[in-house]
Amino acid sequence: MTTSAVTPSRFGGFPSAAARYWPGVAVTGATAIAAQFLSDHYGAPAMLMALLLGIALHFLSEEGRCVPGIDLCARKVLRLGVALLGMRISVDLLIGLGAGTILLLVAAIAATIGFGLLAAKVLGRGWRLALITSGSVAICGASAAMAIAAVLPKNEFSERNLIFTVLSVTVLSTIAMIVYPILAHAIGLDARATGIFFGGTIHDVAQVVGAGFSVSPEAGEAATLVKLIRVAMLAPVVLVYSLATRNIAGPDDASGRPPLLPGFVIAFLILAAINSSGLIPRVVAEAGSEVSRWALLAGIVSVGMKTALRRVLDVGGDAVALIVAETVFLALFILAGMYLLGHVS
Repeated sequence: MTTSAVTPSRFGGFPSAAARYWPGVAVTGATAIAAQFLSDHYGAPAMLMALLLGIALHFLSEEGRCVPGIDLCARKVLRLGVALLGMRISVDLLIGLGAGTILLLVAAIAATIGFGLLAAKVLGRGWRLALITSGSVAICGASAAMAIAAVLPKNEFSERNLIFTVLSVTVLSTIAMIVYPILAHAIGLDARATGIFFGGTIHDVAQVVGAGFSVSPEAGEAATLVKLIRVAMLAPVVLVYSLATRNIAGPDDASGRPPLLPGFVIAFLILAAINSSGLIPRVVAEAGSEVSRWALLAGIVSVGMKTALRRVLDVGGDAVALIVAETVFLALFILAGMYLLGHVS
């Protein structure tokens, strides 16, 4: 009996679409729950656990009834998670931070992306890898990597580049969460300056929060605020990437040019605008943030499932050097800007 014959009989009570997608969605969701359990009980980053578990289950995406559901999570569910990040953003965040710090963050993002493109050219790497690594380093780690990958023209290395970037920024964020508090103490940063440094340089939100509150509540609050401003830059950066690359067709782009502004970016902006107006109750915003976290976790599980580990290992040492150099550049740029703004004595 073929796989296609087995699926309707086993899920006969479901509508045909649900019967098609349910096995893959279920296994992806179960793996995401397992990743969160490991994170909660052993302290490892949930994104890293999700990625590693997904890669270990790669065989599920090669053939069988799980394939459609895994593809759905790798595209639609992942984009839903990015869109719901907009519920974390409001104009009040921008006002509370101050114009100087906001300009520093914008300049750091632009400079890091520019540095990434230049460094990739020196190292002989492609611009796709440069854009996804520099964008993820500059903005919000794994979430930015997944959003950027959704708008870049596809080629045979697209999934490998995404997995490599998510894995790298997650590991680097964890290292930064340990090393940056020591560095901040060594150079004499006060609590607010420490928060600005953490929020402006550490890649993933969870590690920013962990590093900030490990120092003090004031540092934790400042770090979280600064990090959310960087998250707010995700939509304009993705729009610029989309505009810059939409006329470049990859070998997998059979449907022609992508839309000028992807739907998940529009949803991100709409939710941010509604949240800024105060129309979203706090409990709804918190629920949306939680749904976003789980959707991103499921998305990275499914992306991991779709990528063979041997392809990730083929990326090469120069790619590792690239993303490490981008991380160091961002940290130095933020520290230099903080000095000019008077945050560092």
